Amino acid sequence: MDGVILMEKAWIYHNSYEEYYRNPFGAVTCDREITLRIAVKCNSKIENILLALKKSKDNTETNLQMNFEENKDNYTIYKVTFKTSINPGLLWYYFIIQVNGDKLFYGNNAKQKGGEGQILNTLPPAYQITVYKKNQTPSWYKEAVFYQIFVDRFHNSCGEGKFLSLKDKSLLHSSWNDSPMYFKNPDGSIKRWNFFGGNLQGIIDKLSYLHDLGINAIYLNPIFEASSNHKYDTGDYKKIDPMFGDEETFRDLCKKANELGINIILDGVFSHTGSDSIYFNKEGSYSEIGAYQSQDSPYYKWFKFSNHPHEYESWWGIGTLPNVHELEPSYVDFIIENDDSVIKHWLKCGAKGWRLDVADEQPDEFIKKIRNAMKEYDPESMLMGEVWEDASNKVSYSELREYFWGDELDSVMNYPFRKTLLEYVLGQKDAENTYIDFMSLFENYPKDIFYSTLNLIGSHDVPRILTLLGDAGTEQNLSDYDKEHYRLNGDQFNLAKKRLKLLTLIQFTFPGMPCIYYGDEVGMEGFSDPYNRGTYPWGKEDYELLTWYKKVIALRKNNKIFINGDWEPVFFNKEVFGYIRKDGEKYAYCIFNRNVWEGSKVKINLKQDGNYINLLNTDEIFNNNNKQIEVLLAPLEGKIISNL
Repeated sequence: MDGVILMEKAWIYHNSYEEYYRNPFGAVTCDREITLRIAVKCNSKIENILLALKKSKDNTETNLQMNFEENKDNYTIYKVTFKTSINPGLLWYYFIIQVNGDKLFYGNNAKQKGGEGQILNTLPPAYQITVYKKNQTPSWYKEAVFYQIFVDRFHNSCGEGKFLSLKDKSLLHSSWNDSPMYFKNPDGSIKRWNFFGGNLQGIIDKLSYLHDLGINAIYLNPIFEASSNHKYDTGDYKKIDPMFGDEETFRDLCKKANELGINIILDGVFSHTGSDSIYFNKEGSYSEIGAYQSQDSPYYKWFKFSNHPHEYESWWGIGTLPNVHELEPSYVDFIIENDDSVIKHWLKCGAKGWRLDVADEQPDEFIKKIRNAMKEYDPESMLMGEVWEDASNKVSYSELREYFWGDELDSVMNYPFRKTLLEYVLGQKDAENTYIDFMSLFENYPKDIFYSTLNLIGSHDVPRILTLLGDAGTEQNLSDYDKEHYRLNGDQFNLAKKRLKLLTLIQFTFPGMPCIYYGDEVGMEGFSDPYNRGTYPWGKEDYELLTWYKKVIALRKNNKIFINGDWEPVFFNKEVFGYIRKDGEKYAYCIFNRNVWEGSKVKINLKQDGNYINLLNTDEIFNNNNKQIEVLLAPLEGKIISNL
């Protein structure tokens, strides 16, 4: 494709993206040879070049001698080969160059995202190499198209204004079209939770819709008994919330979904419980003696009291969410190890995996135990973690996490993907920096993980994607009333839809599993929680968007190149970003113009002879002129160009 613009090399040069300088590229398995090269163009005498290598596992640092290899293109090439440890971890490296009695350093660039480095006379940022144990992600998972459902707001099988069960001190909406809202006490705590009546039977009733859309995996926000509508304040891990249904209904959901080729993933909230729970029982709602009520409670050791009962550690200081000691043996037994542990119980009921809420607040050892228990029961079950940053080098509570070292997560929610795409489509980041961001993840993540991340653009934790893409502005200065009633005007909505089509075209042709937040596919709007958690607008869908989503889902499912194909990112200019997908002799050149007002003409250098068409419009055929084609992109247009 040759869309990457190359700058002239500095007199010292190393580029971790180029396999000549780092072989193999990216993350590597344990006990694997790595060759690193550095190029120097200098009239003065090079006295010595060393590779400084540091291991994250034991924090040891060694210097390896680099030796002359060859002269090439007016540069002198120095090389070193070494073997990774039999244990996983991160390696960090930079170069020490001694010339004319001076000591210089060459390390990672200021962005610390790999690629071409920088020359400094002080210790530089280091390059990262992820070393991992080979582990196979479940095969079904890589081919999944996910749909995230916030259960109370998706579909009410009882009918509008009717409920399977009632809760004390709650607000029940008689109209499905009401706006979600919070009723708070003066201190900001929730006085009344509001409910619309969405339930598991409602999802069963809409399985045909999801199947027709092209969905083959559902990620459910928590479904276990809890006081709130979001259920992240678990009251009983072994009981479906009565407002959602019961265990029999859940089993039926899994069975009927499976018949349509759809797997169900549950949300596991294991770093904290609710204060109104069997285990803590601060509100006295349960007959069992909770940890708040007595130190003799069987659950007392689960929690982190500093002065029983009123002073205890809680999630982000929210008193209704008391934190737990995840490694307390009785808690580990209950959640993971027992024959009918929480993890195993719901897998036996039909779930195919778990998403770990706030994975960075749970110890590595705890996550490893969850994975072991899951894989023992079902090797094809999957474990995904909520991580908002580059998960390969995530530091949490001063500890480097081990998510990708081979014993923990199969996947993570790819929030960096979402952030980068939003910044690109909104004009906040040009194509070159988009390329750098994605290359950094590609370099740091084991390939199997990179092809298995959950690529989301919407979720219950962020504003609705259309609201963001429609230039709605910031919500910080808006009143609750204004946020509740804000809707994009006609021009804004049309702009948002065009941007969303471009963004989802990337999402569904990119490595990893695309995930749709319920209602995004039909034009739902809303600022942050609670306005991003509105009810699905049955009967009021934007069918233009829905048709587009069906088209890009079908494009992905009908072309395995977008699931398993090799991936090579490129950029042509500030506006046009793209990548090549390759599977054998099949190529797909995916190019995108984010400019709202201007089109762009780009030339693509082809890697394969033959005729090429636009997969989105098969009437558009490109003339192959000496392995080069010229492509015109309209404003906010993407094209997927493939050989026949």
